[in-house]
Amino acid sequence: MKTKLVLTIAMSVSLAVSSFGANEKRIDSPDGTMSVTVSDEGGQPQYAVSLNGQQVIQSSPLGLKMNFIDLTQGLTMTSCDVHTVEDEYTLRTTKQSLVKVVATEAVCHFAKVDANRPSSNQPALDIIFHVTGRDVAFRYKIYSRRTRGGETMVGVVENEASGFVLPDGTTTFLCPQSKPMGGFARTSPSYETSYTLDDEAGKNGWGEGYTFPCLFKASGQAQKTQKSKKSQEPQEIWFLISETGTDGGYVGCRLLNDGGTKYKIGFPQEGELNGVGSTTPAVSLPALTPWRTITIGNTLAPIVETTIANDLVKPKYQPSKEYTYGKGSWSWIIGMDSSCNFDEQKRYIDFSAAMGWRSVLIDAFWDKQIGYEKMAELARYGREKGVGIFLWYNSNGAWNDAPQTPIGKMDKSSIRRKEMAWLQQNGILGIKVDFFGGDKQQMMQLYEDILTDANEFGIQCIFHGCTLPRGWERMYPNYVASEAVLASENLHFGQGACDAEARNACTHPFIRNTVGSMDFGGSTLNKFYNADNQHGTIRRTSDVFALATAMLFQSSVQHFAMAPNNLIDAPDWAVQFMKDVPTTWDEVKFIDGYPGKYIIMARRSGQQWYIAGINAEKESVKAKVELKDFFKEGTVVTVYSDDAQLNGSIQTITIGRKKTQPCSIIIPENGGVVIK
Repeated sequence: MKTKLVLTIAMSVSLAVSSFGANEKRIDSPDGTMSVTVSDEGGQPQYAVSLNGQQVIQSSPLGLKMNFIDLTQGLTMTSCDVHTVEDEYTLRTTKQSLVKVVATEAVCHFAKVDANRPSSNQPALDIIFHVTGRDVAFRYKIYSRRTRGGETMVGVVENEASGFVLPDGTTTFLCPQSKPMGGFARTSPSYETSYTLDDEAGKNGWGEGYTFPCLFKASGQAQKTQKSKKSQEPQEIWFLISETGTDGGYVGCRLLNDGGTKYKIGFPQEGELNGVGSTTPAVSLPALTPWRTITIGNTLAPIVETTIANDLVKPKYQPSKEYTYGKGSWSWIIGMDSSCNFDEQKRYIDFSAAMGWRSVLIDAFWDKQIGYEKMAELARYGREKGVGIFLWYNSNGAWNDAPQTPIGKMDKSSIRRKEMAWLQQNGILGIKVDFFGGDKQQMMQLYEDILTDANEFGIQCIFHGCTLPRGWERMYPNYVASEAVLASENLHFGQGACDAEARNACTHPFIRNTVGSMDFGGSTLNKFYNADNQHGTIRRTSDVFALATAMLFQSSVQHFAMAPNNLIDAPDWAVQFMKDVPTTWDEVKFIDGYPGKYIIMARRSGQQWYIAGINAEKESVKAKVELKDFFKEGTVVTVYSDDAQLNGSIQTITIGRKKTQPCSIIIPENGGVVIK
């Protein structure tokens, strides 16, 4: 991992006085396309955002209410220090391996006058902004408070005023937050609900708001009343709101609707973690909060391509070893709990070896159905075959009723470290920890503790039944991915999920997977979600669709839903593609699409570009892709495509000499296309 940071202090730190007598500061991105206006009008910190002169976030509240001081009102902005920030870092585990950031960073200082001591104008709050041509982010620095009785050195953040007032007529693409202690074995919320797409603003999900990230669209027509004299004709605007940098020092947050197009930050629900623990974060002062991020663009390209979740964080520790990544197999998605036995896992190790894959994921109940001694034997067998093992664990704890074992191994430090020493001794690559209990501070601390301990023993971590990752690929070098999505297990459990697979798959690249690695566990080549491939839920999507999602869904470690029988019953060209497809990428480019309808995008691994598309609409997608943008003249590329009956085939074409040579593609409903 390489990081380079340059700060250039700008000359101007002056504040303008608005017509209402408030202090006001405008912060422009380095390229001048994005601007943030910060003010203290009425003693209340607030901000607004414009893109190319068009206001896209209307005046919205800022600030925090502490248990010892209200930092949402009675504040004065005393100064604003502006810097140009240049950062460069490498990261192999997300959508772009080499990231260069050029941003404007502004630290706006706010003071609060003590009514009993008017001359005491103490620094109370800094609001720090990070502004680029596609991203706006902000966070708070909270200061201690001097009083006659001493100095307040610790505090509780009781409420966060941070809001997002979007243009009238905004439509939403959101994942409702579920109520706590519901669902399977009272394991909710676990970020596993269906998205509502193209819905109207003004709703609050199922009453509990929405899980991050949250996608919105405002039409140009809806914004005409907001057009300034200098702006061009209003254009369609896309917004992605999320957060990053959350660790054990804060809570994981959600987005609440505050009426109409007004949204605000919400803390966890009281009932999470079985009602234990506070919904508010306790902090030592001075304290920095996580970042609130807004990615904005006239197209979906900035949304798909943003790296903001990792741009704003730093590694919390060094990797204990050089971690590697790759593909693997996973018996549970096809064979369920009964497949977690010695003989079947040995067969899956052989399958991974035949595919040239790195690992096998062995799911719940392995401790009872295989046992520790036989698992050590399986690990030795895997090493002989060049295949490592990931092992499943229950996170519990006392926060839900999930009975799957191993249980009680990850929630207490001494037991966890003893278990991890055994994992290290037997060469286990990583763990998949499941069934977490919400987003309260002590649960966020558990994630950090598991990751930190695992790194000491050289173990990689995947989380399921869990919260959204918030910059964790960069913060925790042994972190791999999180589920935090309605993932592939639902394709086994119900035909409705299979019928909606394409719609959901056309959603995730625009929302969930934009901000962090997503452990989905899909891309099966079985026709049925059953070990005999003869009965069970029926896959509606094509084989080419399965290949495309292997590329569209980003995670540096992928455990696919393929089964050993696919070596015989699946097309050779499909099996070969799944042997070769990378799991680490160097670059991503959005080409075309619309959430829930279709997606066409490209990823680069080394010098090799892959273009993939899928379609959920009844009408076939017809598009033209400029192959010259990705492949050099004379390159022979392979095209995987479907006919109207979802019969897949491959052909090769040679990139010619013409300056423009668009490739016409047709993607039928539930079908796909891949070009490499």
